[in-house]
Amino acid sequence: MANRHLLRSITLQTLFEWDFTATKGDALEILKRNASEFAAGAEDLSFSENLTKTVVEKTKEIDMIIERAAPDWPLDRISFVDRNVLRIGMAELLFSDRNEVPAKVAINEAIELAKTFGGENSGRFINGVLGSVYKELGEPGKDAPKRGVSKPLPVERLGGGLVFARKGDQVYVALVHDVFGHWTLSKGHLAEGEDESAGTERVVKEEIGLPVSAKDCIGRNEYIASHPEKGKIKKQVVYFLAEAPFDDLKLAESGGLDDARWFKLSEILDLNFYNDILPIVTRGVQLLVSKTEAS
Repeated sequence: MANRHLLRSITLQTLFEWDFTATKGDALEILKRNASEFAAGAEDLSFSENLTKTVVEKTKEIDMIIERAAPDWPLDRISFVDRNVLRIGMAELLFSDRNEVPAKVAINEAIELAKTFGGENSGRFINGVLGSVYKELGEPGKDAPKRGVSKPLPVERLGGGLVFARKGDQVYVALVHDVFGHWTLSKGHLAEGEDESAGTERVVKEEIGLPVSAKDCIGRNEYIASHPEKGKIKKQVVYFLAEAPFDDLKLAESGGLDDARWFKLSEILDLNFYNDILPIVTRGVQLLVSKTEAS
């Protein structure tokens, strides 16, 4: 089997030409021509063919996720090289067999392609965007052994809420939906020195368009995220049970969210939550039920 790094490089050259051409040609024909010129000794091109085919067939879906993960960088502002490195990394991260291509391998290989073929800051940019998607996917493989000594990371504080409302004898909770297919809790960045509960009320109102009153703290969460320009950041989130009027939700424009909706408590049992959010939601619902039963 030919060296996969070489095959990824051939795929990148192919996609660059395919993307650069106004009238998109047959990507696999371009691939065969590039392989004959740059990887003449490679007998098995199936890895490169499958990767190229995945990117071409999933371009629309992949590009949408890139735009969500890097809202400050419209696709037409991203260079042809960086754009197609992202497409390759995203294709492997989202659609490959993780036993064959672990998530971190997909990201690292994309970074190396960017460093080799892109500009001075391409590697960092690719790392930031793919790192954000990796976090949203739940960081598959994050428990694998790590080497080296990590440096202290900058910290960002966030506040979030399990928003609930009462309508008659029914209790509803408001959840937001992200572009990766998960329902989650509304949250946002707290200002430096801002009170946790007051700040949470502010950011949740900004995100879903309703005033909320933060009640009980239902949990805290900490995770590492990657920013396209700032690099890795430690995010610390505090979550509250927060009451709101039962009114229409007005989701603010966001790079990562595409829906906001009210649910009855019985309706959230089968929703797709992130593993680290589910215990917080469960704790909040249990507290909400106990308060309802006591009233």
